[in-house]
Amino acid sequence: MPLTRQEVEHIAELAKLALSQEEIERFQEQLSAILDYAAVLQRLDTEAIPPTAQVIELKNVMRADEVSPSLPVEDVLGNAPSRRDSYFCVPPVIEVAP
Repeated sequence: MPLTRQEVEHIAELAKLALSQEEIERFQEQLSAILDYAAVLQRLDTEAIPPTAQVIELKNVMRADEVSPSLPVEDVLGNAPSRRDSYFCVPPVIEVAP
């Protein structure tokens, strides 16, 4: 099912892409080929295959949370450009409405 030039231009507009004439022609062919392949996949019998969210089993790869000594505050804040007591002092990133 080949895409028309107008459909490719519409897709590019939706994606906010400025395409050259050569790119429109190239994407017309490439997107059409992708849609043709998707149509082939739609014809496959998948009744015996259960729906899955992942094809491989997921495992937690995080290490155990263990208590360990931290750096002294003076070492951590030694090069801080601005500090208040034992904290970094940074400018606000969210403006407060009047």
